[in-house]
Amino acid sequence: MESVSTLRDETIKGIQDLIEINIDSSKGFNDAAEKIDNNDIANLFRQCAVEREQYAGQLKSLVEINGEEPNDSGTIKGTVHRWWVNIRGTVQSGDEHALLAEAERGEDAIKHRYEDTLKETAGSAVNDVLQEQYAGVKARHDQIRDMRDARA
Repeated sequence: MESVSTLRDETIKGIQDLIEINIDSSKGFNDAAEKIDNNDIANLFRQCAVEREQYAGQLKSLVEINGEEPNDSGTIKGTVHRWWVNIRGTVQSGDEHALLAEAERGEDAIKHRYEDTLKETAGSAVNDVLQEQYAGVKARHDQIRDMRDARA
């Protein structure tokens, strides 16, 4: 029977994937916060970045408890995503709608990754942690989407 300290390989793989995307998300939010002149949006993005760092930290602890080395960097795709945000932000001079649209697109990606991982690890000993993080991701997604729509 799976416990927090005896997770299945599939569960650890799913957690490792979530670590990477949380790192990508945190970096993306920090990058976007630097490109936006609106302090409310910049502060929201910084809060999101901190939350994602915390999520990655929680997930890293679960991997370490199982005697594995947690991922400590994002993905290549995430690097490309951050690069695109930087380019778009530079070209469009920090346009609020454009950055919120890109942030919401990134939130779609992380939300779907959590949904997939939750399906793959249903009944896992870490399901409560994953569900709690997913609820936070979904709430931020909806908040960013609503902010974007208000600027359309």
